[in-house]
Amino acid sequence: MTKQKLFLPTDAEIERSVAIFKAFGDQTRYKILALLYDHQLSVNEIAAQLEVSQSAVSHQLKVLRQTGLVRGDRQGQKVLYELADRHIIMIFRQVKEHISEDNF
Repeated sequence: MTKQKLFLPTDAEIERSVAIFKAFGDQTRYKILALLYDHQLSVNEIAAQLEVSQSAVSHQLKVLRQTGLVRGDRQGQKVLYELADRHIIMIFRQVKEHISEDNF
């Protein structure tokens, strides 16, 4: 039997992918991403919706920014956060579809 060379991502691609999955793997971060799915929100607005401290939200937003899932748009004194791009929206849609199929 001939051993076929299968595709494997580079170490850098694996590292970035794992970081994204880890970011999605925290409930608070996932809730923040869900809130930002359709809205631009400030830290205070996110904290009020989640009923957690502003500093806790800021910490989680830092992780989400570092993984490229969220970006901030400064508007005067306030920074409004939003999902970084359409890929994040597609991930959310696919996860929703997957869990609605009752596969597990």
